[in-house]
Amino acid sequence: MPNMSFNFAGRSAIVTGAARGIGLAIARHFRAAGATVFMVDFDERALDEAASEVGAVAIPADVTRSADADAVVSTAVAHSGRVDILVNNAGILRDRVLWKLTDDDWDQVLAVHAGGTFRLTRACVPHFRQQHFGRIINVTSYTGLHGNRGQANYATAKAGIIGFTKTAAKELAHFGVTVNAISPNAATRMTASIPADRVAEVTGPIPRFGDPAEMTAAVSFLASEEAGYVTGVVLPVDGGLSI
Repeated sequence: MPNMSFNFAGRSAIVTGAARGIGLAIARHFRAAGATVFMVDFDERALDEAASEVGAVAIPADVTRSADADAVVSTAVAHSGRVDILVNNAGILRDRVLWKLTDDDWDQVLAVHAGGTFRLTRACVPHFRQQHFGRIINVTSYTGLHGNRGQANYATAKAGIIGFTKTAAKELAHFGVTVNAISPNAATRMTASIPADRVAEVTGPIPRFGDPAEMTAAVSFLASEEAGYVTGVVLPVDGGLSI
């Protein structure tokens, strides 16, 4: 795991899609750095186990529902008195070539990725504006810029998150809020089903998928006070995949 270089004592962080993979690694990282962490996921059983291990507060929620997004933020504020950091990581896959995609395949992927990012951000903004401080880190993907066969829905959602990140960065800069994104390349449950020949094609010139813990240093920097002059950035954390 990367060395801790930022202290988040006194800060509170919401991490969505936190029951496993990159989200879990990020939540673990923030908790180890002193933050009060609120872990959000749709899978309540996995979330409870993960939050217990991390020492965080579990908030089961469906990020496609505005009421759930509002409740997540209200719970965090009621518990800690503030919310400082939001990591929008929740995501699902419904992979099919586009002529086999159903309306539900399309709608659900966009609702979780893009819709969840929007809803949680919107719910946090009044608190960020009042505090004149906030850090939003969205998780996008190489696929959002370059596409990938069988992932028209996922590529559209991740490209949308890039546009959302840059727009929100412009709208919120006056309030001391930064909005950035990472484009990770890590071995998670979402990559586990990729056949070996496709893994070689996807990774290209890089030797491997990253470990989820290798994504956390970039998130930690973007969430820090020291990164207050960095906003609207999409930071690849992909071992050179995007070169």
